[in-house]
Amino acid sequence: MNLTPKQEAFAQAYVETGNASEAYRRSYSTANFKAESINVNACKTLALANVSQRVEELRAQLAERNAVTVDTLIAELDEARVVALGAMIPQSSAAVSASLGKAKLLGLLTDKIDAKVTEKRTIVLNFGIEPEGDQA
Repeated sequence: MNLTPKQEAFAQAYVETGNASEAYRRSYSTANFKAESINVNACKTLALANVSQRVEELRAQLAERNAVTVDTLIAELDEARVVALGAMIPQSSAAVSASLGKAKLLGLLTDKIDAKVTEKRTIVLNFGIEPEGDQA
């Protein structure tokens, strides 16, 4: 797909900001343009087939590059554990942390809050009424 340098810059800025007008301002000389003209030109640029295809391509690359799943995190923690245990001086605490991280990700370990009542208090309300019965 053939894009001009300004169209490429527009596509990049659009993917970054999600705003066609802002992408147009960043990519083209707009000093003498009214806001309405920028909006119209931004929409026209985004509607160009080669520009919209490039935007979709950039979005797909971004999604692939930033794909984080439980599986990828588990793999990273496994790698960290192996490195920690294989160091010249094994780092057992780092290995344990990696194992605990995996357990938390998989739902096998949860943080537990232990709440206990440490003191019991009784509140007595006295409304100035004396109890009936033996009064000395």
